[in-house]
Amino acid sequence: MNLNQLKSNTKRKSAKRVGRGGKRGTYSGKGTKGQKSRAGSYVRPGFRGGDNRLWQLFPKLRGATHKSGGAGNNAPHVKHRYFQLRHDKIKVLNLDFFNKFEDGQEITLELLGRKDVKILAEGQLKKKLEFKGFKFSKSAREKILKSGSTINESRTK
Repeated sequence: MNLNQLKSNTKRKSAKRVGRGGKRGTYSGKGTKGQKSRAGSYVRPGFRGGDNRLWQLFPKLRGATHKSGGAGNNAPHVKHRYFQLRHDKIKVLNLDFFNKFEDGQEITLELLGRKDVKILAEGQLKKKLEFKGFKFSKSAREKILKSGSTINESRTK
């Protein structure tokens, strides 16, 4: 079999060509009046019918970096108080989760594929493991040390 003999399992559907006459009636699926009903119509992204664009509604705050340089060029960028970036929440794991690892295994954040993990004391730890770079609750730390496992305090990046 060659590449030119391959056939797709899914049927491809062509895009709907609106406003070309035919069996769609008077307005050909474009509605009656207005800018988007005309031939060759285009409304640029961010245009809200003459109203301010969304990014122009937020005030410019002191200390924000500016393209042309100047006084605030090295100042940290300040977000508007109502427009905040949400950060990832810390992943929480219980002691029961770690029973699936082998005895004596070193467990790191890279092994779990996470940036930040906190271990809570729910359940019992039945293996002797070596924890590296995690955050712990007080009771989880006690249970881990009581089970014979070790905790390496150095945070790994």
